[in-house]
Amino acid sequence: MIFIDACFKKTTPYTPAWMMRQAGRYLPEYMRIRQEAGDFLSLCKDYKKASEVSLQPVEILGVDAAIIFSDILVVPLEMGMKLRFEKGEGPVFDNPISNIEDLKKLDTQNAHQKLNYVYDALKLTREKLPKDKALIGFCGSPWTIATYMIEGGGSKNYAKCKKMLYQNPELLHLILSNLTEVLKLYLEEQIKAGANAIQIFDSWASALEYNEFFNFSFNYMLKISNFIKNKYPNIPVILFPKGISGYLDKIEGNFDVFGVDWSTPLELARDKLSHKYTLQGNMEPCRLYDKNSIKESVDQILQIMKNKAHIFNLGHGILPDIPVENAKYFIKLVQESSIR
Repeated sequence: MIFIDACFKKTTPYTPAWMMRQAGRYLPEYMRIRQEAGDFLSLCKDYKKASEVSLQPVEILGVDAAIIFSDILVVPLEMGMKLRFEKGEGPVFDNPISNIEDLKKLDTQNAHQKLNYVYDALKLTREKLPKDKALIGFCGSPWTIATYMIEGGGSKNYAKCKKMLYQNPELLHLILSNLTEVLKLYLEEQIKAGANAIQIFDSWASALEYNEFFNFSFNYMLKISNFIKNKYPNIPVILFPKGISGYLDKIEGNFDVFGVDWSTPLELARDKLSHKYTLQGNMEPCRLYDKNSIKESVDQILQIMKNKAHIFNLGHGILPDIPVENAKYFIKLVQESSIR
């Protein structure tokens, strides 16, 4: 698999490409299945439909890897938190965590066993996926998931979470430790079900100042990565902490690929990290609105990463109103322009 070879810094015939959120709303085929499912969570829980939308970008766009269709918040959902998705508002937890008693109510022992719909979707997708295409499993970082569990949903300033961080760091560490143990087992089950690689998304990394990022976020990502790499050395682990370009000097650990977001200059990431890790990224997602802008960025990124291990991706998720034709153009352009 070209994607897996690139993760391990092996020479590949061209630069493999995929997109975060590639199974999503910009595809009419996805929207049809989502309507059939009824709502977002029902789609996540219907393993046949989840598998179908996971395969769509491979079939329609020709990406080099499928990522399983799910959501990072199915983990706290199966730990016992009430989750709903509100139109225009996003995910909402009606019973956010604010104290130790709230945490004790959650099931951290068996939550990973209740996520069979994710494993079934992975099994079915791996069976149907061409053998040369990789299947990526994933989870959110403990910090990112914890922010939703504490805030009760998305947040602009993370005030509740940070209040806990500074007033009661012991409780926050306990929440993060519990989540870390659940996520280790969750990812292990994903690997057993057929995932060829794992990505850990830290979407809200940039909410933390320097020392707190390493203490409350990266430290826990590395615990998960160490667990996976020690048990499954042939499974590449991708870490994607978003918005931490100022912290790259201290990035160190047992993982294979570092995801570079679009706000981080790729030259900077290359100079700091490419001797240790394959880099993944980092085209600005909004460039997909315009083919000339796509070409300009693809040419520039391929030039920056010339002779360095690289997986082409966006610097964050694809947006819902991107023309499918432009997404196809992007993937094909990367693959053809990068032929060695």
